Formats: sequence, structure tokens, C-alpha cells
Amino acid sequence: MHAKPTESVIDRSRTSYGDDGFSKYLRRAFLASSGYDDEALDRPIIGIAVTNSDYNTCHRDMPALLAAVRRGVLEAGGLPMEFPTISLGEILTSPTTMLFRNLLAMDTEEMIRALPMDAAVLLGGCDKTVPAQLMAAASSDKPVLLEVVGPMMTGSWRG
Repeated sequence: MHAKPTESVIDRSRTSYGDDGFSKYLRRAFLASSGYDDEALDRPIIGIAVTNSDYNTCHRDMPALLAAVRRGVLEAGGLPMEFPTISLGEILTSPTTMLFRNLLAMDTEEMIRALPMDAAVLLGGCDKTVPAQLMAAASSDKPVLLEVVGPMMTGSWRG
């Protein structure tokens, strides 16, 4: 007796265009146009939520952390796929990032649910972003890892 092969996450929960085969074809065709082949799309897909923004000085080191997480996912046999979420940096946000913390949580949770992924890595920092991402992770019904960006760089004054 042979086990039925499991369907790739990329082929589940698709938008319906009235024909299941066409919906599957359309999704894979668009991904193929971005360079993803069937072999890549059949690996576990790990979504990586990024919150970097030029307005958010807390996340200055995000590009290096993102590159390291992508390498780790690839080395573990997964396919990393980055997706953006709201970025909350206290110093440049008015009146306060607390006003937007729940919005970030909802944004992150809904993108984890809406996009085809087996698991997610959330990259963020700052005192409103981390709690928002933890709230999203707790509600997302998928395995999630949170990786905090790290400390901001300090400036200098009078040399």
C-alpha cells in the first residue's frame, strides 16, 4: 500500500477562478515567472516577515539578519519567501506606535494565514513590534519563530 503524497502548501488554499486546475496552474505560472521551479515550490515554504523601513531606526540591521535567516532556511531544505508587514519605529511615528501595535499584529497574523507557507519567521525589534509579532504568532495556527533584530547603533556627540 502506497501512502498518498501530501500536497505542497503552494497548491493549497488557492483563490478559486472557477476551475481548480486553472487556479493551480495560474499560481505556479506566476511563481515560475519569478524564477521558482516545481522542485523549489515542493519544499517547505517558510515565510519571513520583515518590518524594515527607512523610518524605523530600530531595524537598521534588518538586511543582514534577513540574509542570515534566508541562508538558514535554505540550508535546512526550505524555501524562504519574504513578505512585508507594518514597521513601527517610535521616534518617527506620531502620535505613538502604541496606536498601531494591534494593527501590526493583525497585519502579520492575516498575512501568515493568507500566504501559502508551512511556517514563518518574524523579524522585528522595538518595544511595540515584538509584542505585536508575538500576538500574531499565538493566533496564526502555524509554527512561528521570532527573531529580534538587536540593538540600535549609538550615535556620537562631540566626537
